[in-house]
Amino acid sequence: MRHQPPGGRLFKGSTYRRCSCRDPKTGKELGTSCPKRNSRNHCTYSIRQELPPREDGSRRSFARGGYGSLKAAQADLDHVRALLGLAEVDDPEGIQLVAAMLAEVSGEKLPLPDVEETRRRLRAGQDLIGSLAVAEWLDRWLAGKRIRKSGISRYETDVRVHLKPHIGHQRLDRLRVSHLSDMFTAITDANAEILEQNAQRRAAVEELATVPWKGVANRARRKAMKAAIDAMPPFRRVTGPATRQHIKATLRASLNDAIGQQLITFNPAAHVEIDPVRKPKALVWTDERVAKWEQTGEKPSPVMVWTPEQTGAFLDFVAEDRLYAMWHLISFRGLRRGEACGQPWSETNLDRHSLTVTGQLVQDGWEVEASEPKTDSGFRVVALDDDTVGVLERHRKQQEADRAEWGPAWVNTGLVFTQEDGSWLHPGKVTDLFERLVAASGLPPIRLHDLRHGAATLMLAADIDIKIVSDTLGHSDTRITRDIYQSVLPHVGKSAAEATAKLVPLQRKAEQEAQVRQAAEEAKKAAKAKAKRKKKAKAKKAAKKG
Repeated sequence: MRHQPPGGRLFKGSTYRRCSCRDPKTGKELGTSCPKRNSRNHCTYSIRQELPPREDGSRRSFARGGYGSLKAAQADLDHVRALLGLAEVDDPEGIQLVAAMLAEVSGEKLPLPDVEETRRRLRAGQDLIGSLAVAEWLDRWLAGKRIRKSGISRYETDVRVHLKPHIGHQRLDRLRVSHLSDMFTAITDANAEILEQNAQRRAAVEELATVPWKGVANRARRKAMKAAIDAMPPFRRVTGPATRQHIKATLRASLNDAIGQQLITFNPAAHVEIDPVRKPKALVWTDERVAKWEQTGEKPSPVMVWTPEQTGAFLDFVAEDRLYAMWHLISFRGLRRGEACGQPWSETNLDRHSLTVTGQLVQDGWEVEASEPKTDSGFRVVALDDDTVGVLERHRKQQEADRAEWGPAWVNTGLVFTQEDGSWLHPGKVTDLFERLVAASGLPPIRLHDLRHGAATLMLAADIDIKIVSDTLGHSDTRITRDIYQSVLPHVGKSAAEATAKLVPLQRKAEQEAQVRQAAEEAKKAAKAKAKRKKKAKAKKAAKKG
């Protein structure tokens, strides 16, 4: 049997029977002399297909044996010929690629690749041999990312902790939505196990705290309980909804790049469904909520906002703190923590009552690095009020005094807010300091980022246009501002409700107002009549005495 491949040359190909029996004395194959050769199920079938020669002219072929039937052998021979026919006649490079692939598949005894998949790879200029695993692709993708270090670290965590252990072994081109659904189901199951183990460890620790220290029996019991606690898994964090969404986003981004490189044609991460993230709404510390917090110690929401009076009380409390100007600036103008830590004097124009946000200090683990804002909207000009300008001017004078005191040891970073020696502030330490100050003040707790939320609600309470509020905060869209700050100061909602109600001319409302006016007139007349009678009675009484 001969096969006509691209290029016009005939290449031999055939199927044949083969007996693997050997002479017990010589160890040589018996071949046609085997007495059982003519038995129906004794021999196996083999195939051999000549391949296009190598570029140096040397010959090569595809050979495979062990088929149980002629039909199975012929099917694989047809498969090999179909693969040989993928390269066009005028594509010598393609012919060599297919031939090299078949030679390797034959030598390594690998399964024959799918014809259509090989056709796609050949057209896309991809490797025809081997299959890229998801783990290999993720490593390659991470190595090619050119983003800030903290972003890379977040991607690497998703890849190392979740993606590689669950789907790293899967072939990239065979990754399916079902594989990802199984991964997120496994993460949810692991969360349940972690919560149960945490509860067991917490119960054991609480029980240990109740065992007295004195007494031989108590000490023995404490020792046994400590050993049992040490044998338990440590307290662990669960993989929450926001983290699961980030895992999905990381995988989706990597697979989009794989599509761009024509490694795959379908992105299963774009179609897998997981639980949505419900972002907590900002709530104001009303008197009722403060009273409940004082009783239970529980915050109504992870995102809490101080009232103007509470913000004022905090700023009065920290008036002598070295970083008062930072707390003031964040409270009124809503800078992010990293933006405040990284704000340079060169972009702070007190004469023009403005500053320009052009950078930030960000954490990568516990390391700190300077970075640009994450989005274009992060680059912005922020207007400053007279009071804030005055606060910053006093802060600059104090910084100049610190510079003079430190002398040559002063670190000239050029930043507005620094450590005592002029070096960078660590954003994490700034957060720790803020939390200590809040606790010392006795005010209900908020996070440092909630000062930014407070600035937004103050602007909205002052009837500042939502677009200006959004621009000041550095949001890319006013919808983000609306979504976060639906719950603002109570009197703002009351004022809006009253203003809205006055716009609608209701007949019932007019009648009620007329009745109120009439009642007021009647009450007024009754009061006058009463006063007149009282005056008359007083005059009559005086006349009798006279």
